[in-house]
Amino acid sequence: MSVGRPAPEPSDAGATADPPTNWNLPNALTALRILLVPLFGWLLLHDGGQDTGYRIWAFVVFVAAILTDKIDGDIARKRNLVTDFGKLMDPIADKALTGMAFVGLSIIDELWWWVTIVVVGREWGITLMRLWVIKYGVMPASRGGKIKTTLQAVALGGLVLPLRDLTGVVGSIADVLWWAALVVMAAAVAVTIATGFDYVREALRLRREGQSRAHPSRQSPSAS
Repeated sequence: MSVGRPAPEPSDAGATADPPTNWNLPNALTALRILLVPLFGWLLLHDGGQDTGYRIWAFVVFVAAILTDKIDGDIARKRNLVTDFGKLMDPIADKALTGMAFVGLSIIDELWWWVTIVVVGREWGITLMRLWVIKYGVMPASRGGKIKTTLQAVALGGLVLPLRDLTGVVGSIADVLWWAALVVMAAAVAVTIATGFDYVREALRLRREGQSRAHPSRQSPSAS
């Protein structure tokens, strides 16, 4: 028995393990979220957003889609199923869902168009910027970005519900919830703009460092 000999199996297995296939549960949930976007949009816009029943169903679909975002990320990390497809399509699915919510709410006069233009413009602008600097490095979601996403989801969910159409005692509570949704939306817009500037700075830093690595001769001349 060679007690001091290290067992090679664990390290060898980790070194030769095949990368996860794109055909996995997290990616299926991401694809499902994309497929839910047109259904959500149809329910939200049905009858100009005046049908209470359809609005409630739109809320249910929106919440279900948001939950798939949380679930697929948890599963991918716990089971080591993170793939390039997931890295690319997951944020696109998120922005497609929230973008549909922002545009739809503006169409049915539940949200000012300037809010939609600012937020959606920032979201897709940052996405394009990520693609612009991807050869220099990946910009992960920041803590502020995650807070922004949570605030947007809460505010959009509150505005998707037909809270202003409810009456009586329930209507009084609904009014409070509607105003609360607007306050959260204001916070979401502020954080969205602030984190947008952070991502721009990060993108410029990645590009600058990447160019320095690719062209070391362009760095500042060494002291002689």
